[in-house]
Formats: sequence, C-alpha cells, structure tokens
Amino acid sequence: MLKIIYISNIVYKFLFVHTHLTTGIVGEKLACTFFEQKGFVILHTNWRHGRCEVDIIASKNNVLHFIEVKTRSNKDFGLPEESIHEKKMNNLKQAAEAFLHKYSEWKYIQFDVLSILLLKNATPEFCLLEDVYF
Repeated sequence: MLKIIYISNIVYKFLFVHTHLTTGIVGEKLACTFFEQKGFVILHTNWRHGRCEVDIIASKNNVLHFIEVKTRSNKDFGLPEESIHEKKMNNLKQAAEAFLHKYSEWKYIQFDVLSILLLKNATPEFCLLEDVYF
C-alpha cells in the first residue's frame, strides 16, 4: 500500500511494506520540514564524527540545536522517544563536542528530541522535547 504524507506543499510517498531505514529517512525529511516551518535554519543533516552522528543541526535565535529524530511506524515497542538510551545520548554529546570544536563561534547550544509517529492511515504525530539534558 502506498502512503502519502502532506506537510506544507511537500508530498512524501513511501510504501508501508518498508524497512526501519525507510521509516528513518522519511522521518528525517519530515523533521526538516517541521523545523523549517517553525523558523529554524537547517545547517546540517546526518552530521558525523567517527561513529557518532547528529540527525539535524539547526539554528534559531542564535541558538545552535542538536536534534535527535526518532520515527516509528507503530507503537508495538512504545513511543519513538522511549527508544533513546544513554549510549545514544552520549554519542550525540560527543558529536556535538566535535562540532563545537570545529565551529567554535556558537555561544548557546541546546539538545532537542523530535519524536515522529507514522501510523497507518493517520496524520503524522510530532512530539518535540526541547532542551533535554543528561
């Protein structure tokens, strides 16, 4: 079955017979649109430092946001944000430190988590957890 998602004037299409990788890719595209509509400037997507990765690095009001995006297509294993574990957050911190070492002009930073639920035949559900810390 083909799933069509409308966000702004962008149409995302994907098969519901999909893998977790497809879900993640669609989720990150939706996340970029979500943040752009809220006035963020997307600076990087999938920024890597070694084995560590930041899904989205964006800025708004002189604050640099390191954003983890979690997307799920069902609730069988809980909500997307519930799957973020300590190791993932430590990797996010390490990547952020490397980014700030390379781009030291940023004074203010923030870590955010965007949870996206893509249930069959439903509008995507977004849950933004702002300024999380560990």
